[in-house]
Amino acid sequence: MINQVDKISQKKGLPPGSLIHVGKVKTKSCIITSISYNADFYEQKLPSDIEECLNFDDLKLFHWINIDGLHIETIKKIGQKLDLHPLLLEDILNTKHRPQVEDYGEYIFFTLKMVQVLPKKNIIDLEQVSFVLGKNWLLSFQEQPGDVFNDIRTRLKENKGLIRKSGTDYLLYSLTDIIVDNYFLVTEFINDKIIDVEENVLHNPTEEVSFDIQKLKRVLLQFRKSIVPLREAISSLQKNELPHIKKHTLRYWRDVYEHLIHLTENIESQRDLLSSILDLYLSGVSNKMNQVMKVLTIIATIFIPLTFIAGVYGMNFENMPELKWKYGYFAVWIIMIIVAIIMILYFKRKKWL
Repeated sequence: MINQVDKISQKKGLPPGSLIHVGKVKTKSCIITSISYNADFYEQKLPSDIEECLNFDDLKLFHWINIDGLHIETIKKIGQKLDLHPLLLEDILNTKHRPQVEDYGEYIFFTLKMVQVLPKKNIIDLEQVSFVLGKNWLLSFQEQPGDVFNDIRTRLKENKGLIRKSGTDYLLYSLTDIIVDNYFLVTEFINDKIIDVEENVLHNPTEEVSFDIQKLKRVLLQFRKSIVPLREAISSLQKNELPHIKKHTLRYWRDVYEHLIHLTENIESQRDLLSSILDLYLSGVSNKMNQVMKVLTIIATIFIPLTFIAGVYGMNFENMPELKWKYGYFAVWIIMIIVAIIMILYFKRKKWL
């Protein structure tokens, strides 16, 4: 958390629109993928320079330009070529932004979080993805290579469904939809972790379990921060008549909105479940401590009369007749053993043992 604040503070005192990268992944280069298509045409390129693929004059073609890596010089060139607002470019480089939709008149800016499960590392990775939607073009900016868009690329290449016949607004919906669909995989991953934690609490409530619970609660909090603002942004997108978003595409956005509502409910249920598990853990630790105290109390109670007897016969007064008795030592031992047995039987009868 301190490192994030330090990175954001780099922008202190700078004028609005200053291009400063704020995020964990810094790059000196980027990977550009250009896909041009329509119902009868498809072409994919890997240009070395961004300026090679920013010609959108042919309105019969749709263009999707994907940039992996937030390279400041590349983003500056895009802004100059397409006359993008400096604040938009600044928001692309600031990966700490909450999901939002902004209308700039001739184009739309849309940003959200792409959340993925990394099975090999057994962790959840969160990355900001930004989109700029124009009349017949769509720009997507990612922090690093690797995404969940392979199915979309396959549908474009093989001309499956409506994606090649529709405009870039439908492409933007498709990319957003697959990101949101991937959220369900993340919730399933978190749910499996919660089940494991619950089993550990029931069978072995160690201190490490409490750390696991707190980690999961932080993950859910961060995940929720990615979903709730996105739901608000998509709701705003549906209510406002934004340029380049066709009316027939809005019905698909409503489906994404309903998915986000479902996800929000799942997260709230998981947070409540984690709180219950934490209460169960604390209760288990308390019961365990009570059992230990109970055993120690019973042991101390058994030894109280034995200590009394030993203390009485440890005074060594001359007029104590038992001190000179031949069998006095053995008699004291027998009495102490009988007292201990009687007390143990009494505790068992009361079911304290």
